[in-house]
Amino acid sequence: MKKLALLAALLVANVQAATLSVGDGIELLVVDGKEVNESLWSRTTEIELPAGQHQIVLRYDRELKNGSRNSIYTTRPYLFELMMPEQDVRIELPALVAYSQAQAYFQRGPEWTIVLADGSQRTLPFVEMKGDGVAAFSDMEKLVGEYNRQHGITFEQGYAVDLQQAVVEVKQDGQVEISGDALAQLKLWYSKAKPEEKAAFKAWMAKQP
Repeated sequence: MKKLALLAALLVANVQAATLSVGDGIELLVVDGKEVNESLWSRTTEIELPAGQHQIVLRYDRELKNGSRNSIYTTRPYLFELMMPEQDVRIELPALVAYSQAQAYFQRGPEWTIVLADGSQRTLPFVEMKGDGVAAFSDMEKLVGEYNRQHGITFEQGYAVDLQQAVVEVKQDGQVEISGDALAQLKLWYSKAKPEEKAAFKAWMAKQP
C-alpha cells in the first residue's frame, strides 16, 4: 500500500503545468466551469493549466475603426474543448482592424488557432454559445453550467470529462445503450439534473444506510 501511495504521489507531482495565453482582443471568460476573475481595468490574458483535457470559453471584444469613429465589436462566447500539452500555448485570431472586417469574418465562421511553443499550430473546433435576451451572457458561469448539464459534462479533479461519451453508446441500429459502471452512470445523471433535483437526490441519499 505504501508503494502504491508513493507511486500516486509521484504521478501527481509529474503532471506538468503550462501557460495558456490569448491574443489581442480575445477575452478569457470561463475555464473548467469557473469564471476567470478580472478587474474593471484589466483582463486576464493568461492562466496556468496542468496538461490534460480542459474546457475554455472565449470571446472577441475590441475597439475597432468604424468609419470616422471607433466602435466596440463584441462576439458571442465560443466554447472549446482543449487538450492542454506540456508546453505553453496561445490562442490567436487574424489581425482585425475595421469593424466591418470583424463583422464579415465572424459571420462567415472564424478560425481560432492554437499556437504551441514549439511553433506548431492547428485550428480549434468550437461551439458558439447561444442565449436569449440582452442579458443572456451576463452570468457566463451559469450559462456554461447549464450547457454542461445538458451535455453531461462534468469535471474530475479539474479536468473536463464528457460522461455521455464514457457511458452512452449509440448502436448501428439506432438503439441507445447505457454502459459503464454504476458510479459513472450516477455521475452522468447527477450532472444532467436540475438544482432542485440534485437537492432531492441529496436528501434521499442522507436517509440511506
